Amino acid sequence: MTALQLVGYGGPDRTRLTEVPRPSPGPGELLVQVAGFGLNPVDFKTRDGKLKTIYRPPLPVVLGNEFSGVVQAVGDDVTAFAVGDRVMARVDKERMGAFAEWAVVAAEHAARAPRSLPLVDAGGLPLAGLTALQALRDVLGVGPGFHVLITGGAGGVGTLAIQIAKILGAEVTTTASPRGRALVERLGADHVIDYTTTALSSVSERFDGVFDLIGGDTLTDCFGLVPPGATVVSVSGMPEPRTAREDLGRGGLLPLLFWFASWSTRRAAARHGATYHYMFMHPSGAGLAELAAWVDEGRLELVVDQRFPFAETLDAIAYLESGRAKGKVVVAVTDG
Repeated sequence: MTALQLVGYGGPDRTRLTEVPRPSPGPGELLVQVAGFGLNPVDFKTRDGKLKTIYRPPLPVVLGNEFSGVVQAVGDDVTAFAVGDRVMARVDKERMGAFAEWAVVAAEHAARAPRSLPLVDAGGLPLAGLTALQALRDVLGVGPGFHVLITGGAGGVGTLAIQIAKILGAEVTTTASPRGRALVERLGADHVIDYTTTALSSVSERFDGVFDLIGGDTLTDCFGLVPPGATVVSVSGMPEPRTAREDLGRGGLLPLLFWFASWSTRRAAARHGATYHYMFMHPSGAGLAELAAWVDEGRLELVVDQRFPFAETLDAIAYLESGRAKGKVVVAVTDG
């Protein structure tokens, strides 16, 4: 089968579309003929070697973290799925393997794809959707009466986060450029901060919590926008000790390494009495089933910026890296 393989850490030249053996499902696993997959910043960060301290699979390895497709075989002990089921999944982050014509995934990490969404596009929902759901509901505790700030609302995670926050009953403020304003307002944002003209440090509003998708100075500014004791959760900042223990289930030296790496960020949060958490999402078939239900109910829209053919996967990754995408970038492997 054809797959996008990482042969060494570095730039785009360290990846290649090549022929590799088709995987076989083990106990509790599904073999899926891939219809489409979504692209995420974690893909090029993995390629660049920026995540080697967290997980470092033996090379060469097939890249990719989310996909959709049709089940072709099931392993022993699988009862929830059958051959022919249309599914989507967030694969195990240490195994990857989604950027291929065929992929294997644990059945517990999969869910039936939304009926109302083209199967190819469903490959772009799992990672961003679960990231938004877990950050908003599980970490921040978003619900009715909660006013949340979401930075970078026009991106792949942000477009879903705005809608999920509204489903959970929150009031939503987001940051966007003039080019993205109409999109985030259509998705339900109650207030929009134009980051090209307004610095977050100048905003007088205070929020019950922040979901940061930008990092850097934007993240630092967010600590001053919440009351003491409130949480700022980020997927674009620096991992901290809680990340290692709770999100990665790791002890040993990794929490200590993250303690030093996140020192300046945690110190900035402490100056304002804020709690900082960098979150790694975890695969969840149950969470995906919930997202799929919201899509089929018409409550959640997957915004697809562009679709690329499989042969142009490297161009698709370059486009995502450019930062121009509004919503998700999806690669079509079949006509599913």
